[in-house]
Amino acid sequence: MRGERFPSELATFSDRATGASVHQLTAHPSINHPTYFLQSSFTPDGQALIFISYRTGNAQLFEISPYPAGEIRQLTDGPAIHPFSPAIHPDGVSVFFVRGGAIWRIDRTDLREHCVVDFPGAQLGECSLNRTGDWITAAIKQGSQQGLVAGRADGSGWKLISFPRTVIHPQFHPLDAEWIEFSGDPAPRMHRVRRDGSGLECLYQHGNDEFVVHETFLGMTGKLVFTVWPQALCTMDWTTREIRTIAEFNAWHITPNRAGTEVLCDTNHPDLGLHLIDVASGVPRRICLSEASSQGTQWRKSCYALAEDFAAAASTAGERALSWMEMPSDSVYGPQWTHPHPSFSPDERLVAFASDRTGQTQVYVVEMGGVKKLSRM
Repeated sequence: MRGERFPSELATFSDRATGASVHQLTAHPSINHPTYFLQSSFTPDGQALIFISYRTGNAQLFEISPYPAGEIRQLTDGPAIHPFSPAIHPDGVSVFFVRGGAIWRIDRTDLREHCVVDFPGAQLGECSLNRTGDWITAAIKQGSQQGLVAGRADGSGWKLISFPRTVIHPQFHPLDAEWIEFSGDPAPRMHRVRRDGSGLECLYQHGNDEFVVHETFLGMTGKLVFTVWPQALCTMDWTTREIRTIAEFNAWHITPNRAGTEVLCDTNHPDLGLHLIDVASGVPRRICLSEASSQGTQWRKSCYALAEDFAAAASTAGERALSWMEMPSDSVYGPQWTHPHPSFSPDERLVAFASDRTGQTQVYVVEMGGVKKLSRM
């Protein structure tokens, strides 16, 4: 039930590769994971951690407060939420999330829910807020139509921007909320469009043989950063589109710090653990091991999956799935909850991640400490 409280499940240990302190925050025999890697799981004051748990039978929103040893409180109940959709508002009070074709807001103080906008018969992807929390965008699939939606957090001014392919991971430019960067699935990947639907363009033309993934903004620099899986971590100038290789390293899911000087990432094939990559030098430093199973057959390749690769997954997940990457039964790109998806705390001293090292996915947080203490690869 919404508002129900559970005792702390905290356990702490030292990472066997780096000696860093790692907190296992959940231990329930169900799937538990932080919010998606493009969002912080911590409230802005760092006092609470938001996570998703299936402990009640489907995906619902929970919090641990105060972090790390506080009680676990259930925030939502009823129909399942999109498990990778939550985004915390800068005020720390409101959390936005998706159920089906609607974006909802819940107030953490009284647990009242408010429907921000509803697109009947649609499926929306994860929420993404602009820096001040005034605007929201999300991918959409509604019947034969697909693209992205954008509008105000107060429910006004919503617009659907059509796109001929599946859209995932739309994000506002951190310095100019008029612009949204988004991913077309599969290639070519990187695109941008103005919030009013004008100015749509592809930022980089490439084919299926160049596996560009997990693009996001390089902190507050205004540049983009992305992975060419599994060869390199690269950056792109927003204005000139000049591409520079930061590091030849199998960086996977990536999250830059605000200054744009370091990029946090997990790794796969081989799994070398979580790393910080210095943008200037390209030097990676290991934070800790993830020991996640990181499932998905496509990650053994260096190209996007095509229609024939999804035949089995499509019959299982159904045609309403927004993206192949979000299919819970998918063996091509997931299941996603087996991936670490690391993200920073607001003060960038902690990293939340998921791991199924115990046989079931749980929420973990590693204390990074000083960079000099990190293990250099």
